[in-house]
Order: sequence, then C-alpha cells, then structure tokens
Amino acid sequence: MNKLKRREILTRLRDNDPHPTTELVFNSPFELLIAVLLSAQATDVSVNKATVGLFSQAPTPQAMLNLGVEGVKEHIKTIGLFNTKALNVIKTCQILVEQHQGLVPENREALEALPGVGRKTANVVLNTAFGWPTIAVDTHIFRVANRTNFAPGKNVDQVEQHLLKVVPAEFKVNCHHWFILHGRYTCIARKPRCGACLIEDLCEYREKTD
Repeated sequence: MNKLKRREILTRLRDNDPHPTTELVFNSPFELLIAVLLSAQATDVSVNKATVGLFSQAPTPQAMLNLGVEGVKEHIKTIGLFNTKALNVIKTCQILVEQHQGLVPENREALEALPGVGRKTANVVLNTAFGWPTIAVDTHIFRVANRTNFAPGKNVDQVEQHLLKVVPAEFKVNCHHWFILHGRYTCIARKPRCGACLIEDLCEYREKTD
C-alpha cells in the first residue's frame, strides 16, 4: 500500500472520529493501568463491569493493597484468569507504592517491570494516559493492518514496527484507537462488514464481503 492511500485511510478515520479513546472506563492513570492489565483475554465490557465496584473501593495503589488478593478476586472473579490477575494487581500496587510513590511511572522500562504488564499494556498506558505516540497492537489492530495491507507483518511486533514507520506523526497518537474500533465493529474477524466500511475503496483485502 502506498503512502497516499495510507494517509487517506487515516484522514477518513480521523474525520469520522476526531477524538477516539479506549472503551475501558477509568479516572486516572492508575485505574487505566489496572483495567488494561485485567483486559488480557477479556472484553472491555466485562472489565468495565468488574472495575466499577473495584475502583470505587480502591482508586489508589494503597487502597488496592488494603483490599488484598482475596478482596480483588471478589471484584474480578467474572473475568478470565482472575486468580493470576489478582496476584499481579497486588504485586503491581506494591511496586507502585514502594518504588514510585504510588504513581504510575511515565516510563516504558518501569512499566514493563510491573507484574502482568508487557509491551502492549505499556503502550496503551503511555498513549492513553500520557499522550505518547505509541501503537499498541492487539488482535484487532493485527487483523486490520494485515487484512487491509496497511502495515502487514507476521506477528504483533512486526506490525507495530511497520505502523510506527508508515503512520505520519500527526496520526500516531490516535492510530491504535481508530484501528481497534475499526476491527471491533467493522473489520470483524469472521465476516468483515465491507459494505458498511468507510475505507472499503482503499482497502486491499481480496475477499471483500457485500
């Protein structure tokens, strides 16, 4: 795909949704971090249902520590892998309190050192909480980037590096939100809704649906 076509795709996505953001509900960088940590192999809807009560009781790392592992489990037991996630939440909060004055660090290395936090989660936090031009590649972005031929790659790391290379600076901060939403609601996995797609004429997918 050439750069003019890429720019037109991004322009249309921007015009359709000028101020995109995550569908996870949060009120602080800390709540965002915990929500993203909980969202692994879970839907944003299920995470939001669980965090309503969790965040009302524990909106800070210290308050979360006070709940303890069992207290966190009670709130998130409807989410997959809740046992492991509860442990990671408490371990993460302990590090935030002991090493970062109870604040979420605006630093990739420090974020990725937290239990349960990988590159994708760090990218989401840096982008959504702090406005960094990072691109967190999940299954939706991986599918859209490959299917459209916008930034093909064999794995998420390749797609991320390709996107960082070809997405113009003015679009970088919002790019991953546009692609996630596009993959979640239009360019869906089993049968993409090509007839309702605002970039169908620019997409290079060969097996388009009506």
